[in-house]
Amino acid sequence: MRAPGAGPRAGGARQIGSYTVVTRLDSGISAHTPVPEHRYVARSADGDRTVLISGPLETADPQRFMTEAETSRYLLGPWVLPAAELAAPGEQAWHARPYVPALPLPLALAVNGGPLPERTVRALAVAMAENLAVMHGQNLTHAGLCPAAVLIAADGPRLTCFGAVRAAAPDGVPRQQVAGLDPGSLPPEQATGGQPRPLGDVYALGATLAYAATGHTMPERDELPPGLRSVVGRCLSRDPTRRPQLVDIIDGLTEGVPAGAPAGFTAPTRADALLGPGWLPARLVAAIVHQSASVLAAEVRLPQRTHASPGPPAGAPSTGPVPHRTP
Repeated sequence: MRAPGAGPRAGGARQIGSYTVVTRLDSGISAHTPVPEHRYVARSADGDRTVLISGPLETADPQRFMTEAETSRYLLGPWVLPAAELAAPGEQAWHARPYVPALPLPLALAVNGGPLPERTVRALAVAMAENLAVMHGQNLTHAGLCPAAVLIAADGPRLTCFGAVRAAAPDGVPRQQVAGLDPGSLPPEQATGGQPRPLGDVYALGATLAYAATGHTMPERDELPPGLRSVVGRCLSRDPTRRPQLVDIIDGLTEGVPAGAPAGFTAPTRADALLGPGWLPARLVAAIVHQSASVLAAEVRLPQRTHASPGPPAGAPSTGPVPHRTP
């Protein structure tokens, strides 16, 4: 079986910074599914590094996008995929993170042929809630959680698209019609221009779990699996004060589940116990393995190094990553 979007990119090679694009990460996702940023799998000029590289949509503010990318570098937690490298000042906006073989959640549903099993959704819920709790403990909000922001890897989810709400529109500006933002995942208080808050992330988490379990972000209550109806319904309350705390979500979805085994020197998370063998449908495991093999085997036309002089000519792209320096 060939996973959509897993093969090498057709046509001429495209350069982003010092990287050559291998494929578009979101190929195969319906054009009607909002994706908050352009995302690619790319390879370094020396061919030794493969990364996930992102750039802002045409309608987003590149400066705000880069500010959010810079902030994401300091995010903690096992299920987060922060930026590791940023475009140099004056360069076209982009940021890169290490490549992890993974499917965007909308693509995972397409590969699976429909909504994900309740066991899978429950594991995603606990893992994402745990990592959002870590972010909130850092006095940060995700402000961009939606189905496309969640990547499904073999060992668990990865959160991406940080600050998509803020990058797309300043606080105080209504966001209902902003390109790339999923209206079903956008908390009502943020849709009207309110500042992102932790309880907004809880609403977006509920919408994302609803999508994973039903295929859309605003389902009827009886469409949800019985074990998820209460927690998802409370997350999707329009009144932020009626939404549950993240610790309550984690406790409610792991009641009776034994704690996971320690991994090295790292304390086990509650999600570890849910992410054991069989947590992911076999079709998705096969698609992730296929993507990894296709990306690593892809042949791309890497930039030619020049030997005419010790350094690159003026205006030529760098052959290595340029560290980002904040003012």
